[in-house]
Amino acid sequence: MSLRSLLLRPGMAASVLFLVLLLGWILLPGLFATHDPLEAVGASLAPPGAEFWFGTDLNGRDVYSRVVFGTRTSLLAGLVAVAISLSAGGLLGMLAGYLGGAVDAIISRAVEVIVSIPGLLLSLAIISALGFGVDKVAIAVGIAGIPGMVRIARAETLRIVGLPYMDASITSGTGRIRGILTHVVPNASGAIAVVAGIDLGGAILSVAALSFLGFGAVPPHPEWGSQINEGRMYIATAWWWTAFPALVAGLTVLAVNRLSRGIGTKETR
Repeated sequence: MSLRSLLLRPGMAASVLFLVLLLGWILLPGLFATHDPLEAVGASLAPPGAEFWFGTDLNGRDVYSRVVFGTRTSLLAGLVAVAISLSAGGLLGMLAGYLGGAVDAIISRAVEVIVSIPGLLLSLAIISALGFGVDKVAIAVGIAGIPGMVRIARAETLRIVGLPYMDASITSGTGRIRGILTHVVPNASGAIAVVAGIDLGGAILSVAALSFLGFGAVPPHPEWGSQINEGRMYIATAWWWTAFPALVAGLTVLAVNRLSRGIGTKETR
C-alpha cells in the first residue's frame, strides 16, 4: 500500500498509524510508559492530568502505563486465537470443499452443530475444561472461531475448484493433496487472510470479555479486559479507570477492521 493511497484515505492512514503505535507498545512498552505499571506512583483515583495522562487506579497505579503494558497480553492473545482458528478452520474448510462427498458432509454437519452454540458460551465451556489464564483464553477463543473459518475456507475452495484450470489439473492426474497445496492454498489464502484480519478484532474483544469475567490475566498483571473489570465499581467517581482501557480496545478493533476491509477491497478489484 503506497503512501499516496494512504493520504487519499484518511481513515486508513489513521488506522495504520494507530496500529504502528500499538506495535511500539508491544515491542518497547518501557519506552512509551511513563511509570511502573505495578507500583503505586500517585494518589488513589487521581484524575487524568499532566503527570498521569489516564489518571490512577484505586491503588495509585498509573492507568496509562498499565494500558501500555497490557497491550502485549491483549493483542498477542487475540493473534494466537486467530492463528488457531485460521490453521485448523482453514485446513478443514479446504478439505471439505476440495474432497467433497462424505468428508464434506461430516465436516459441514459438525460445523453446523458447533455454530448453534454461542461463541462466548462455547469459549466458557472450553475454559472450564482447560483452566484459567490468558493462554487458555486464547485457545478457547481460537477453538470457538474455527467453525466460521471452516465456512469461509470451504466456500472459497468450492469457488476455486469450479475454475477451468482446476479441471485441467485434475484431468492431468494431479493428486488431491498436491492439488490442495499447489492450487487451492495459494489462491484461497488472500481472501481467508482478509477474513482472519477482520476476525482479529472479534478475537480481541472476546479475550477482553473473558478477562473482564475473571478468566484471563491474574491481577496485578495488566490486561485491558481485567482493567475494565477492576474499574467498573468506581465508574461513577473514577470513570477514567474503565473508560481509557475500553477506548483503546475499541479503537484497536476499529483500526484492525478498517485496515482488513481496506485490504479486502483492494484484493477484489
